[in-house]
Amino acid sequence: MGISKLADIHPGATIGKDVEIESFVRIDKDVVIGDGTWIGANASIYPGARIGKNCRIFPGAVIAAVPQDLKFRGEYSMAQIGDNTTIREYVTINRGTASTGVTRVGSNTLMMAYSHVGHDSVIGDNCIVANSVQIAGEVVIEDWAIIGGASAIHQFCRIGAHSMVSGMSGILSDVAPYTKVFGIPARYIGINTIGLKRRGYTREQINNIRDIYRIIYEQGLNTSMALEYVTLAMDVSEEMAVILRFFEKSSRGVVKQQTGEEKNGKPEKVRNNIEVALQ
Repeated sequence: MGISKLADIHPGATIGKDVEIESFVRIDKDVVIGDGTWIGANASIYPGARIGKNCRIFPGAVIAAVPQDLKFRGEYSMAQIGDNTTIREYVTINRGTASTGVTRVGSNTLMMAYSHVGHDSVIGDNCIVANSVQIAGEVVIEDWAIIGGASAIHQFCRIGAHSMVSGMSGILSDVAPYTKVFGIPARYIGINTIGLKRRGYTREQINNIRDIYRIIYEQGLNTSMALEYVTLAMDVSEEMAVILRFFEKSSRGVVKQQTGEEKNGKPEKVRNNIEVALQ
């Protein structure tokens, strides 16, 4: 198909090999499009966009528009998209601000229709962001995370690797790696067992992750005590290191467990035994 004569492409844009661009696409100056990428009709790509190889950008998508941030003063910034990523209809990805200078969407990621990525946010590789998800500025979504449809993520939150946010959730705190959360505000409802199996995690690895989160969420301990007990009671593993590092770096706090019986934790006897072990 090649490049439509009805596309509006600035001479300052760099277009790779075997790129297909349909009618009424607007590509501004200071844009780089990687080899093999397809851009559907009526998409708009603004200065500072860096789009990887073999991407698919569907009609109506808007990439690298100026951020919706009142502190933005026109400073130079970018929006970067990795290779093999799909951007569906009417997705909006704002470019960065003076905060970090760039908004990033990784490789092999799927952004479904009407989702929004705010300024300076980072979405990792192999992620799925479902329809109408709203991601505020300076959010970090780590590799292999799945965000269910119509969910909203507060500014500065982090979504851990291999986690799953169920649809119509409100994320006000960080979501720990390997977990599932749901609700407004979102609450921990277990680990992402199905997702981990699909990605090749062994039964032993999954059981270790489950045991770690049982200590963190189900023993009635405060977070610091639970993390200390994890290091004492559990064998060292890569998964443990990922979890501990995530909790240690959290600035907004990590999503809590569901309210109700789980909120009260296990019986007092169990909590007392753990407290004794930590003394």
